[in-house]
Amino acid sequence: MSDPRYTDFRFADDALHRLGPVSVVPVPEPATRAARKERTRRALLDAALELSADRSFSTVSLREVARRAGIVPTAFYRHFASMDELGVTLAADTMRVLRQVLRDARRARNAGDNARASLAVLVEQIRAHEASFRFLARERHGGPPEVSRAVNDELHLLTVELAVDLGSMAGLGDWSDDDLEMAAALLVVALLEVAVDLLAVETGGPDEAAVVARGEKQMRLIILGMGAWKPAHE
Repeated sequence: MSDPRYTDFRFADDALHRLGPVSVVPVPEPATRAARKERTRRALLDAALELSADRSFSTVSLREVARRAGIVPTAFYRHFASMDELGVTLAADTMRVLRQVLRDARRARNAGDNARASLAVLVEQIRAHEASFRFLARERHGGPPEVSRAVNDELHLLTVELAVDLGSMAGLGDWSDDDLEMAAALLVVALLEVAVDLLAVETGGPDEAAVVARGEKQMRLIILGMGAWKPAHE
């Protein structure tokens, strides 16, 4: 560097020699056996996500996951009974993120705010957990049967949870359970479509803004349609 401000920070060779080897502060081991087990379990989940980033989960082997997590293959079975069970756990973890998106959005004060809040939280969570959402989008229809079933079961639970919340909203108290679930399913599918589209565009770019704008219009349309719906009563 030619800037004189930096000259005081240059060390002569003999000074560097006197400093001796740089010591690395070791990362402390978890204090309890349960904590160590949870750390390894998390490492296996993270390894599976990394390995399935650009290919189907069904092509990822147990040995690959164990190697990436830094354990021997036989130790895998202390945490999961099979790769399918690991995949089911990944699906549940990702769906918990989606549930939180909807819970956060429910605090909005009106339909317009609700759509905007849902998408703002969704964008934030997708960018923070892109690997998880890619896993969810890919394995929902094309994954191993147990994993695909788990993803769709979790989506159904998410829809039912949202339907219960919709039933407590003003003007929807006399809707049937079927109508509430139908409306909730439309909203969940709209969110999923936005999620998949976001994964295909650059963070913060104009394409991302276009995806969000289209998603907001779609959700507003669903919400406005709900306001005009006349539920049939037997």
